[in-house]
Amino acid sequence: MGNPITFNAKDSRYEQEHGGHIVYANTHTKDGVLYIDYVYAPPELRGQGAAGCLMEALMEHVRKEGMKATPVCGYAAGWLKRHGEYADLTIT
Repeated sequence: MGNPITFNAKDSRYEQEHGGHIVYANTHTKDGVLYIDYVYAPPELRGQGAAGCLMEALMEHVRKEGMKATPVCGYAAGWLKRHGEYADLTIT
């Protein structure tokens, strides 16, 4: 896992810094479920695993907080399918 994630309440997103760039996941929470609406990595970081690193940190946060997660965006859904270690936290 990379750098820690922080929650940006103003923009309702979780952020992680990678080499001076911000990778983020727009989210909303309802009834203890974190909905992952959109995951973004700047062009400079695409293909380098930055978004995956963010997803890993985000799912560890979900686990720590006793929540569940629902992927809304295609990237988050695909990532969670490839990472069965988080199946117990995922509601689809």
